[in-house]
Amino acid sequence: MAQTVTQTTTPISFATKPSKATLVQEFRGKHIHALRTPAVVIDKAVVASNCAKMHENAKQWGASFRAHVKTHKTSEGVRMQLVSSANTTHAIVVSTLMEAHEVVNAGLVEEGIVKDILYGLPIPVNKILDLSALWDTMLPFGGTVRILVDHPDQIKHIEEFELARPFTRKWSAFIKIDAGGKRAGLTPEASALKDLITRALGSPAVSVYGFYCHAGQSYASTSLEAASQFLSVEVDAVNRAAGVAFSILKNEPPTDPFVLSVGSTPTAHAATAGSKAKLASLLNGTLELHAGNYPLLDLQQLHTTLVDKPRIAQKVLATVISYYPGRGVGGSDEALCDAGAIAMSKDTGPSGTFGEVIGTSWKLGRLSQEHGILTRDPNVPPENLELGQIVHIIGQHACLILAAHPWYYIVDSDKDKDIVDDVWVPWKGW
Repeated sequence: MAQTVTQTTTPISFATKPSKATLVQEFRGKHIHALRTPAVVIDKAVVASNCAKMHENAKQWGASFRAHVKTHKTSEGVRMQLVSSANTTHAIVVSTLMEAHEVVNAGLVEEGIVKDILYGLPIPVNKILDLSALWDTMLPFGGTVRILVDHPDQIKHIEEFELARPFTRKWSAFIKIDAGGKRAGLTPEASALKDLITRALGSPAVSVYGFYCHAGQSYASTSLEAASQFLSVEVDAVNRAAGVAFSILKNEPPTDPFVLSVGSTPTAHAATAGSKAKLASLLNGTLELHAGNYPLLDLQQLHTTLVDKPRIAQKVLATVISYYPGRGVGGSDEALCDAGAIAMSKDTGPSGTFGEVIGTSWKLGRLSQEHGILTRDPNVPPENLELGQIVHIIGQHACLILAAHPWYYIVDSDKDKDIVDDVWVPWKGW
């Protein structure tokens, strides 16, 4: 797949940030090897297929689905995540307020595509006003904002905020549960969890919507069986937490069943009819599945063995700008390319590299800020690279890679995998 193509793209003025319309006008119909590198290329046909597969998983698992939008941060991507050939959902998770407000600004709430936005961090005190304003913009269209809490002071600050307003409304909250990842939340057996649930259930400003966890440690899965085990851990954690709530309620169920929200891309891939059959027969609520990386995928997800290479929808194009015969390990060659840490992130995976050049044995072995070193295994037959050659690199972590790029070049392999069909401009900022 490494080819040399003369770059013929008309220079873009850097005086102002180009609009999506300008970018589409400039690049639609161009061959991807005519793009200025480094460049992110996304195959929307593969994205659509991945989104449909995830919707199908949720249906087989008997769960609703909530899409995390942080990987791509675009209105086009949100639409594909929520409306697929397999199903439709209206619930999302965001990691930043910018994502949430841009979802509204894109008309997705007004159109009824998005009806439910969860801010995906335990609610920060300094963002309560922002989230309240977001909620106000969604109310006319029947939309709602949900929050995560894992500390009683978060509830206290919400109550103080509501008491200062002309009227009080209840915030719909997930209790954040730690299923072993130790990023955020409380474990089901923690005494602090019972105190928090008691505080939330008695609050005039908070309503307990359900229990939410994310098993980040599931990215270490290397088989369907391992991912299924992590999924079982997630379900067990939120189910036990809901059981604590039932004990506080003296086993009287709430008006609406608690929502038990679990998932990461590996465990969501393992959410099948087969894994559903292994769940505990008694659940203290209804299941919700959430995931975010799955539309794009990357080398980390490939290592789980739950996806194969054709399902990876994104790649970075880079240009070979110099070549160093015999400089590498064991006398192997090295090459310099124009995709560095800013374009690829510095995440590594089990391979120990920052990326792989598609169709070759070359790896992205070392990184500086704006350039990368392509390296090779000395025991593999040599493959020379030429200056000016365009290489296609799959990186370790799509979320961080895409966050570095000002826009994405979209192709559609159902039409032509090498011709730009659209340009997506992601939301930047927090």
